[in-house]
Amino acid sequence: MQETVAPHTDQQAGDEAQFDLAAALRESRVSEVLEELDRELVGLAPVKSRVRDICALLLVSTLRRRAGLDTEPPSLHMSFTGNPGTGKTTVALRMAQILHRLGYVRKGHVVAVTRDELVGQYIGHTAPKTREVIKRAMGGVLFIDEAYYLYRPENERDYGQETIEILLQDMENRREDLVVILAGYKDRMERFFRSNPGMSSRIAHHIDFPDYSAAELFEIACAMLRRMHYELSPPAADALREYIELRRLQPNFANARSIRNALDRARLRQASRLFSQSDRPLSRKDLVTLEPADIRASRVFATQPSSDSIDSTPQESEP
Repeated sequence: MQETVAPHTDQQAGDEAQFDLAAALRESRVSEVLEELDRELVGLAPVKSRVRDICALLLVSTLRRRAGLDTEPPSLHMSFTGNPGTGKTTVALRMAQILHRLGYVRKGHVVAVTRDELVGQYIGHTAPKTREVIKRAMGGVLFIDEAYYLYRPENERDYGQETIEILLQDMENRREDLVVILAGYKDRMERFFRSNPGMSSRIAHHIDFPDYSAAELFEIACAMLRRMHYELSPPAADALREYIELRRLQPNFANARSIRNALDRARLRQASRLFSQSDRPLSRKDLVTLEPADIRASRVFATQPSSDSIDSTPQESEP
């Protein structure tokens, strides 16, 4: 009896087609961006994991489109929540690069703004300002820091709601060429989304940025010093660890940004110390080494650390 062979349908041929995910990853050069992100940011394992998940989604979505399975790109608008100095802006910059390399935005640039660049002060002023910012961001990422300040229901004459309405429209209608990232403190962003359900429904990815531990902040400080060609003497390293523990307990602490500010002041003290010793030649080691006095001169070590107005930076926001 002759065996009957079923005809080879187009569906079967499509099912047998091969789509090489590893090759797509190599071609996109996204791995380079992820490696750079690892080098730039200490810790933040949950954040880096979510960024990789989004990369995986986009790569698979790209292959699905090649296979004729997806007709629309996935929604990419995001919310970054966390305290200042936790790397939100850095991740936004790298995310823009990823989106560009995978073909989800044309340019891959980031336009970072706050309320002041979007909201006008009189009738007819807000719409042109908002649309101009969106125009600059087209083809890339619009990063809005402290986004909750757009919504001020207690002020009847506030024009922030007009900006929100324009953003909502363009986040939907132009989502194939514009990605919006809203950033700010977690509790305030949650209230903002509860008050603006239309905005919440357009955000596909929520990423929370944890505070750094004391050990991570010390590692960040050492990396900053290496980039500036400075080093700590062993006693200065002990002083810096103690400084970090004390500074984290003070108001207005801004994670990596506060550490960077502290190092800038330590360098200033080192320069003043060396200048006072100008009667002798300085060695290269003198020029690159921070000593305990350069760290411990901070008012953070005073009996009442909360009075350290110099080391505090009120209303610090993401760089």
